[in-house]
Amino acid sequence: MTFATLRRLAGIALIALATFGSLAVAQAADQPLRIGYQKGGGLLAVLKAQGTLEQTLGAQGYQVSWREFQAGPQLLEALNAGSIDVGYTGSPPPIFAQAAGIDLVYLGAEPASESVEAILVPDGSPIGDVAALKGKKVAVQKGSSANFLLVAALEKAGLSFKDIQPVYLPPADARAAFANGSVDAWVVWDPYLAAIQQSQPVRVLADYKGLLHANSFYEGSRRFADAHPEAIRLLLAELAKAGAWANTHKPEVSRILAQQIGLPEAVIATWQARAGYGVTALTPEIIAIQQQTADIFHAQGLIPRKVDISQAVWQAPR
Repeated sequence: MTFATLRRLAGIALIALATFGSLAVAQAADQPLRIGYQKGGGLLAVLKAQGTLEQTLGAQGYQVSWREFQAGPQLLEALNAGSIDVGYTGSPPPIFAQAAGIDLVYLGAEPASESVEAILVPDGSPIGDVAALKGKKVAVQKGSSANFLLVAALEKAGLSFKDIQPVYLPPADARAAFANGSVDAWVVWDPYLAAIQQSQPVRVLADYKGLLHANSFYEGSRRFADAHPEAIRLLLAELAKAGAWANTHKPEVSRILAQQIGLPEAVIATWQARAGYGVTALTPEIIAIQQQTADIFHAQGLIPRKVDISQAVWQAPR
């Protein structure tokens, strides 16, 4: 083989390598990261408003998009359908999802505040405590964090879920049912909680004080997390930064969320006054609490089979 032939082959190889590299960059630039967040989704909504995630992940070839959901169960249905890649919910939705065979993974945890959800009755209701809910109609989003609050509060009062009449409604429909008196009580989270507290006289029968304190979680599809571990690491890092900022800038957070959600700033400020942020890894203690939560749901007959939380905890490659 002559020197000229070698040079010609080397040139062809360089052109092929450059073409492959260009294709790889183009493919990376087209890689979507679709994030599901709830109406009033707290830290994810703050991160969306800040725009820093788009910059950070855009530099790595990801295009970030956002999709809003009314509650966690609907969000995880979309995750299962492949419509989103990651999201954020309270503790029960991923348990119900696992029990239904959805292949999700826990990516990180967010400590939930004790008072950001509650069991409510109208101020003039004769229902004086949780025990008095026996036989009553209680509105709740099935599979939500409020669903667990209701289960835990009933158990503490010596009742089971079978002792009440659950009325499964998403927050908007539940609020209407609560306002017109077609249900006796409503279990709901912020900002819906703050909104109803400011719109009509209500009483709190129970919140998480004195109960098993479950966390909220960032979840992802196992397929996406395993294929894109660096994107997950960057997302969690940006969330940690946003959380540290949000904890010390509550008035700014209230303004951001009021604009996004379309609720009065005073309502959001009520919520933020009792909220806190702090993304953490899935520690053994957090996993144990989530397992205990799942076991309670199974014991109450609310999920069809036991689930093993540890099998859904994402292990980032080293």
